[in-house]
Amino acid sequence: MTITDRTIFRLRRAILLSFFALAGNSVPAKAPLYFVGSGTNDLYRTLAMNRIEVKRFGNLSEAIREIPAGAGLIVTANGYPDLRTTVAPEDYARIGRKHVRCYIEYPACIPGRELPAEPYEGRLERGVVSSDFFGGKLPPMSILGINGCSLIPMKAESALISYAKVAGFDKAQFGLTATEVRPLLILEGNRMVAATALTCFEQARFGPSDSWKQVWQSILGWITRDPSFVFEKFPVDPVPTYAATVPVGSEERRKAVERGAEWLWKARLFIHPSWETTEIGKYQPKNGDPNLFFGPPIRPDMLQGDGSRGVMEGHGSTVLHDGSQLYRYFIRADVQGETAFLLASAAELTGDEKYDRTAERLLDYLFYSSGFRGGARNHKDSSSYGLISWANTHPGTFFNDDNARCILGAIGASALMDNQRWNRLIVENILGNLRTCSRQGFQGNALDQKDIERNGWKYYRDRDYTNPHPHFESWMWACYLWLYDKTGYKPLLDKAREGIRITMEAYPDKWLSQNGIQQERARMILPLAWLVRVEDTPEHRAWLDKVASKLLESQVECGAIREELGNSTSDKNKILVTSNEAYGKNEAPLIAVNGDPVSDMLYTCNFSFFALNEAAHATGNSKYGEAVRKLADFLVRIQVESRAHPDIDGAWFRAFDYNRWDYWASNADNGWGAWCTLTGWIQSWIVSTETLVEKGQSYWEMTRNMNMKQAMKESLWMME
Repeated sequence: MTITDRTIFRLRRAILLSFFALAGNSVPAKAPLYFVGSGTNDLYRTLAMNRIEVKRFGNLSEAIREIPAGAGLIVTANGYPDLRTTVAPEDYARIGRKHVRCYIEYPACIPGRELPAEPYEGRLERGVVSSDFFGGKLPPMSILGINGCSLIPMKAESALISYAKVAGFDKAQFGLTATEVRPLLILEGNRMVAATALTCFEQARFGPSDSWKQVWQSILGWITRDPSFVFEKFPVDPVPTYAATVPVGSEERRKAVERGAEWLWKARLFIHPSWETTEIGKYQPKNGDPNLFFGPPIRPDMLQGDGSRGVMEGHGSTVLHDGSQLYRYFIRADVQGETAFLLASAAELTGDEKYDRTAERLLDYLFYSSGFRGGARNHKDSSSYGLISWANTHPGTFFNDDNARCILGAIGASALMDNQRWNRLIVENILGNLRTCSRQGFQGNALDQKDIERNGWKYYRDRDYTNPHPHFESWMWACYLWLYDKTGYKPLLDKAREGIRITMEAYPDKWLSQNGIQQERARMILPLAWLVRVEDTPEHRAWLDKVASKLLESQVECGAIREELGNSTSDKNKILVTSNEAYGKNEAPLIAVNGDPVSDMLYTCNFSFFALNEAAHATGNSKYGEAVRKLADFLVRIQVESRAHPDIDGAWFRAFDYNRWDYWASNADNGWGAWCTLTGWIQSWIVSTETLVEKGQSYWEMTRNMNMKQAMKESLWMME
């Protein structure tokens, strides 16, 4: 019979308690608690808000002098991550002689151990529960998020919590195999040592919050010898704006729209000429390294732009030890048009004219001063004329999907501002994409300007090519259908209808997907809804309902849409995290397996929200209307609220765990992780659709008075 470590631990504890009693050193059933550290420390504040009696000291020597035998002691890392906690060998000896149970974090020395001078700086690693110390609520292989981790490398035969790069949502999917494992929290006798600072759980935004509450209840239960120790209150920042069951009405929706727009200023995302070259230039991609998109937060002393030099993307998913996040310094065309739509929508609902003024400047930047339409893209004899480049660092790269969202944003902003001076540029872009798609209506994931100029646009128009990948193809079909409705130019309808037909015939087994099948369904709904607008046939309605109904099978009661992986055996482009080594290497979904209770605001909920609203208005189907209402309320509830970090207050993160009601998911995506924000893809489509929902309107109806016929007449030479 094998005696477990837990059994040995219990026996040793019983013997030790008996020894104390015999020796006359009575150990209290619930030991008093002594604390060394700052009064602003997260754990100390948590103890205070729970009315737990604790005596705090500014230095360890004083605490050791006063602490009675058998008490509990917490020693925190005040200078983390720059300074380690000083605990001298004689301090350890005095603590031991008093039979004190102590927790010490980030120590400069540990008796009998050699500790390297330099800490290990974690990046993709997470905490992994490696024992049954934390009870059934947090079993072994549970994952803990530890942001901004500086860790003292040390050796230990066993650990309560380990630190390793592991795949998985809330469990280490492949265990601790094929990955380097470092001890994070160890227990030796009456001494518990953390190799990093764990008491800064709120400041560093450790997650999931319910798991960290359990961690600290278990640690304090051990320190105080009170196995029933619980926190009634546990501080968390950021948090969702409302609880899952709070009713959402017009007031809450309007407030969410205003906060969603103001976030752009609070995050200081508008580029100012004074730092456009110096700061933006530092953090641009070199040699394809995606990490070079990221840089430090915009400082308060840096001037705020007015939109005339564009808007940044938002935050990366990396959270630092002080709770701040890295920013994305990549300047993309799509987010300019999308953010203009966001701002014009906010102006429509709030009446604040500054939003319209900023939106107008963004569209002028997009089409004129940015260079997105510069060079060959603005020469009428060029085969790439009218196309909009992906980013200012990639002037010769064209993503069909990015052009579509950019243009839909520009159309929406133009209609809301009743300002149609960009109509010709909008038409030229749609025709530029139409003439470079195949006979069947597909363009592919991306085109390169050098290839287009070498081959000529007619090569792309005349080729036979299909790509049943809605993420990349479908929203340009929506643009074709929208412009067909305004101009009657039949090739727009023909290419859109044929591309949609081929894609629907391939559904679902032959669909390609980027990060999961759910995201592809979300993207396909919009062109299907607008196809019903221009050709309302039973077949077209059936196509729409086939995709929308399947998507909505995963809408849960709170309104969230659960993510779903596709069929990896038939999907060449699927990126799944199939090992610990693969975690953080590529683009990746937020879930590990189907059924993980996660919704995605970057790829699914945002686009579903906009598209389902269009489907509901196009068909009058009450099922779609109810889904929109539930999704609208869900998104209002989960908008980020943060007292400590104004730059994320009013944003939406990519990931949300709707069971925990917390911002948590697998953070495996190498560029767009769980806590990223995005001015375009996320913020724009949520804010703009909330506005449409509040007004009881669709985008199709809202833009119906856009007069594109003259612009089309002036641009049809492109198709000759």
